[in-house]
Amino acid sequence: MEVTNNLPEGREFSEKAKKDFLLVERAKATGDEKAYAELMSRYKKPVYHMILKMIRNVDDAEDLTIEAFAKAFKNLHKFNPDYTFSTWLFRIATNNCIDFIRRKKLVTTSISSSYKDDNGEHTEMEIKDNNLTPFEETIKSQKIEIIQAIVSMLPPKYQTLVRLRYFEEYSYEEIATAIAAPLGTVKAQLHRARELLFDLVKNRKDSI
Repeated sequence: MEVTNNLPEGREFSEKAKKDFLLVERAKATGDEKAYAELMSRYKKPVYHMILKMIRNVDDAEDLTIEAFAKAFKNLHKFNPDYTFSTWLFRIATNNCIDFIRRKKLVTTSISSSYKDDNGEHTEMEIKDNNLTPFEETIKSQKIEIIQAIVSMLPPKYQTLVRLRYFEEYSYEEIATAIAAPLGTVKAQLHRARELLFDLVKNRKDSI
């Protein structure tokens, strides 16, 4: 299938943003795994560092980065090319962080800041209260469904760790006790599990 150049008219975009538009079109039109992989390669680090700035926890930031890409790839057909892909992706990641902060009732003083995308557009990040609305509860359930679908593709030992951590909400210490393994081993294996989840999100987008 031929991919046409459907760049929005009447606006000036950076060369990086234009490249993103073409990658998105390839991904939507043909399911091109290389297009998904390149989009992830271009934004994995900046998304992770933005989330880390908000969350201030390495493990949680890695989890939320996975969720952001999973949700973006699953909903790529909803992408509005009137905005840059980076703006859209960062808003998804930001909303995930806000939902996480509200659920965990974390205290933070840096969420009222903003970030700037490749075109110089600003997106504000604000926390208004710590209570989940019905809409936020729905989003939480959708994220769990996304992760459950790809977790089933992991090797069994990683499935167990991921389910204990993210579905049962065990702490790292509780997981170590439950499986009789050193704490360092648990953290290392969960880190590897997250890397595998990234690969599954990237290469098996039709399964999520």
